[in-house]
Amino acid sequence: MKRTDLLVIAVVILLLLPFFLFPSVMHAYRSLNGEFPYTASFIKFAILATFGESIGLRIRTGSYTQKGFGFLPRAFVWGFLGVAIKMAFVIFGEGSPYMLKTFGMVFPVDNPGDILRQPGFTWIKLAAAFSVGTMLNLFFAPVFMTFHKLTDIHIMKTGGTLKGFFTPIPFGQYFSEIDWTAMWGFVFKKTIPLFWIPAQTLNFMLPEEWRILFAAFLSIVLGVLLSLASLKGRK
Repeated sequence: MKRTDLLVIAVVILLLLPFFLFPSVMHAYRSLNGEFPYTASFIKFAILATFGESIGLRIRTGSYTQKGFGFLPRAFVWGFLGVAIKMAFVIFGEGSPYMLKTFGMVFPVDNPGDILRQPGFTWIKLAAAFSVGTMLNLFFAPVFMTFHKLTDIHIMKTGGTLKGFFTPIPFGQYFSEIDWTAMWGFVFKKTIPLFWIPAQTLNFMLPEEWRILFAAFLSIVLGVLLSLASLKGRK
């Protein structure tokens, strides 16, 4: 472990400690989630998911950053995607349980989506959470992942600068540069059923205020897994 790793760990601990030591900090966090959910989603993904990509880079190259990595454009993209994910959570969190109702499942509440807001564990809550995780990842995740890959290419092509990022994106050209064999064979075919659906099922069993934060942490975990898989593939 390098000195840089120890410094990163220390910074992370210092940033997290106030949430456990000072109730006012946790109260402020909950107020931000409740009053400005999309702003909160932007901030959480911009910070945590970008940090996850930096950890992935550290695993692959031994460094948390490199020329052209583009922290600012990556943070902007992740913030934008965080807002999109929050919207998807609202849409599928309400729509997927209702879909189960149309198939004949009987819910103990008038609005099927409310089952995910009830505390504790029930099998019907698990079924609703699984339906959300499945529908979310079958219909939203592939578009989300493809868009993220296209922005990754654009960031690299424009040298990782914020000014370069805000130039027209030639989507048609970048589509042809995606490794679709890896995109389908690993990202879609393996990470969606084996990681994302179970992870998002667990996520929707959690209290609603923690779901976006948990989703942002999942992006860190996935970034580490993808980096480890990349290293294994090279070997």
